[in-house]
Amino acid sequence: MSNEAQFAFKKTVPIMLGFLFLGVSYGVYMHKLGFSFLYPLCMAAIIFAGSVEFIIGNLLLQHFQPLTVLILTLLVNSRHIFYGITMLKKYSNSGRLKPFLIYGMCDESFSLNATLKVPVNLDKNYVYFYVTIFNYCSWVLGAGLGGLFGSLVQLNVQGLDFVMTALFIVLFTEQLKSVHSRQNAFIGLLMSVISLVVCGPDTFLLITLLLLLLIFTISYFWKKGMVNNDN
Repeated sequence: MSNEAQFAFKKTVPIMLGFLFLGVSYGVYMHKLGFSFLYPLCMAAIIFAGSVEFIIGNLLLQHFQPLTVLILTLLVNSRHIFYGITMLKKYSNSGRLKPFLIYGMCDESFSLNATLKVPVNLDKNYVYFYVTIFNYCSWVLGAGLGGLFGSLVQLNVQGLDFVMTALFIVLFTEQLKSVHSRQNAFIGLLMSVISLVVCGPDTFLLITLLLLLLIFTISYFWKKGMVNNDN
């Protein structure tokens, strides 16, 4: 295993464990719906969007409506647009690794790669790649195992999704400790709370991201204008 892979593995272990547990719960869920283990395995590998996979599992039991699934998927995963914008610079020189970095980007990989400080002696593009592929493989493996052994597992998954929420809190705390200015982080936190109260839990994330994009865009051009005026 290369140095980049070893470094990425150490950083990714907590997420991989969470993905394994959640992936198993998804596989068990699909088994309970009556699907072969191949369904959660292939859906995890191809779709690779946890919340959407749970939703589609239920939709497959109904009259299939592709347009509804498309719109629902776009709404649920619209936050990835903003993830992509954030990672444009980091992934700009990743070469042949870029397609998988884009395809495999999920909440957890984005959070880790966006805040990860890679030692200067390591190739950061390969570190990002290994973080992404470790997370991907752990989710697919968990989904496959859950679907395969679903009949043998009596798993109470209530509250298990808080594992990833707790992980996000840890990543957020670490990021706060590592930056010089915490202003942007607190703006994001404030906008999240306001959007949650005003818009409710179903749409607050998309509203928050749009508000932050607007706020930071205005702030960028305002500061740029001040600099130009000073010159």
